[in-house]
Amino acid sequence: MHPDEFMREAIRLASENVRSGRGGPFGCVIARGGEIVGRGSNGVTATNDPTAHAEVTAIRDACARQQSFQLTDCELYTSCEPCPMCLAAIYWARIPTVYYGNGRADAAAAGFDDDFIYRQVALPPEQRAIAMKPLLRAEALASFHQWSATSTKVRY
Repeated sequence: MHPDEFMREAIRLASENVRSGRGGPFGCVIARGGEIVGRGSNGVTATNDPTAHAEVTAIRDACARQQSFQLTDCELYTSCEPCPMCLAAIYWARIPTVYYGNGRADAAAAGFDDDFIYRQVALPPEQRAIAMKPLLRAEALASFHQWSATSTKVRY
């Protein structure tokens, strides 16, 4: 398939999602070797899951199908520029290329404004709108020490 066809499928998923009433106008496909290996659409309101964005659901689908938590040989096609959460998930999945249709300004004009989150992430924790308070660091470090010492860890 051509990249335009993958993007058209992402856009089709977004439109179908709106028509069906299942969620917001967002769709995503993940391709590998010219074939779609993952699909997702926004399911935030349908599932009461604020993390059920199209990109995240497509990543979950592709990882399950590929039996891997890394998608280093894949491309992601999404109907809209990824929000900060989705962008982080894309980085964690190691997807090297992202194609998007609408930009973040288009999303804001439609009522999906993530600019506040982009600005918050750049701030030191103590300056964010959400109270961020360190607690029991010394006790929490124990699990990191365990991780460092274990020989059975799978690095990611």
